[in-house]
Amino acid sequence: MTDASTDVLIVGAGPTGLTLALDLARRGAAVRIVDKSPAHPRTSRAKGPNPRSLEILADLGVVDEVLAAGSAPLPMRVYRDHRPVAETDPWADAAPTAATRFGRPWLIAQWRLEEILRARLAGHGVRVELGREVVGLVEEADGHHVDVTFAEGRAERARFVVGCDGAHSPVRKLLGITFDGTTAEDQVMVSGDVELDHEDLGRDRWHQWFDADGAVMLCPIPGTRTGWWFQAGPERDADGRPLAPTLDGFRRLFTRHTGLPGRHLTRAELLSTYRVNVRMADRYRVGRVLLAGDAAHVHAIAGGLGMNTGIQDAFNLGWKLGQVLAGQADAGLLDTYEEERLPVAAWTLDLTSDRLRATLEAIREPGGNLSSAMTPETAGLGIGYRWSSLAGTEAGTEAGTAPDAPATGPHPGNRSPGDRAPDAPCRDAATGERTHLYGTFAGPHTTVLGFGPASAAVLREVAATYGEGPGVRACRVYAADEDHGTAEPGSLIDDQGHAAAAYGFGAGGSGLVVIRPDHHVGIVAPAGDPGSVREYLRRLHGAPGMVDAVR
Repeated sequence: MTDASTDVLIVGAGPTGLTLALDLARRGAAVRIVDKSPAHPRTSRAKGPNPRSLEILADLGVVDEVLAAGSAPLPMRVYRDHRPVAETDPWADAAPTAATRFGRPWLIAQWRLEEILRARLAGHGVRVELGREVVGLVEEADGHHVDVTFAEGRAERARFVVGCDGAHSPVRKLLGITFDGTTAEDQVMVSGDVELDHEDLGRDRWHQWFDADGAVMLCPIPGTRTGWWFQAGPERDADGRPLAPTLDGFRRLFTRHTGLPGRHLTRAELLSTYRVNVRMADRYRVGRVLLAGDAAHVHAIAGGLGMNTGIQDAFNLGWKLGQVLAGQADAGLLDTYEEERLPVAAWTLDLTSDRLRATLEAIREPGGNLSSAMTPETAGLGIGYRWSSLAGTEAGTEAGTAPDAPATGPHPGNRSPGDRAPDAPCRDAATGERTHLYGTFAGPHTTVLGFGPASAAVLREVAATYGEGPGVRACRVYAADEDHGTAEPGSLIDDQGHAAAAYGFGAGGSGLVVIRPDHHVGIVAPAGDPGSVREYLRRLHGAPGMVDAVR
């Protein structure tokens, strides 16, 4: 048995596990990440991050690489009986706003996104340990660590374990957590990555053939010359049972629906059969073991929220684990992970099931397409936690009471405690260069924003109390007409008034806002109320000089 030098052992090296590992590694945690696969997968699977996940990837320092490796979402060309009948671009009018730099999702193969995350993680000295399957978990009686047994018989120890190991999660099963829900045996799709040499199918479109007897969808994979995502209704046997996907089967489906010779489809790999599963765990935590991503919830693919919900789980959990490991918060902070993310999963299951029904109805008619699956909610920007015990009651929502729909939709002034904090364009007070609030939020810290001269004393107290370390950052936001000649480093000028408007202070208004490390509003307080800020920061970061007593 090795000693407990590992703070967090992450099981599963998909986007969820890699996001969590990267967030923890940059916080200085001793993190390890294992995966039972013998090699890194090359499956394309999820088609890319939504706007909220892009904000997270920006915070983690990889968004520029993601944008360069992928492409904007493509227009959809829809066919019926081999002929094009409609063309639509669901994201034609999407654009960045003052509240977010990312107005639309981004198209990138999952394997390429994972490569980017692994490379950044390696920069922190952490590499995925392949071929390592977890077969046993025991939390020891001392309550300070978990003993983990691997298939090769070796036992190791970690302070926390997080299962990011997919829908069939061994970690979840070892914990005995139920995964209730349904499987729609009649809703089946076959998919895979294919090579296609037909030049008439332009790579500037997502081609979709919907016929009375089935469908084929072909979307070009960014970064490849002839690679495409292939999705289709399956071939069936004489009794109506779906057949397993094969290259020859894909060629027959391709010919039947497109009218083009199957020989143009030259290769098919990573073939899989997908059935609609709608399931979620009843708990996200058992002692020092937690679940995230598909290990905790699975749902219909409509809206593309599977990978994105997992990334957002990880970003919610990472800072909380980091605070507990640093001794700045007790382990009770981890209870807020389930408190906040389990209702989001339930809402996501309902949303995606509704979007799937709408899409299946739409494609029955000529010209119907997958755009029915995409709504403002699927951007992820409206998801917040107003019911959380980490949020105040300013919006009239009682803390601890989960609403029916946690996504309220982004809009100006949406900054109640628990909400996603809006971004806003600003200028750096020292250099005059253009920047934005999320540039200040980025990194493993809590941010205290101060609007108006009356906030200055509280910001000075925050800076003096928490120093120059990574834990808390104080940021004065000056109005355009304020004198900022003696501005502290890192101060911003709200030269267009977007920041004050977004946080409800208006021109010349004053107040204080605490922004959690995951970009959600903690509290909003009057500028002359240092007590509220002091109390909230103590909850997240402990009293100044608090010893590392909970590791």
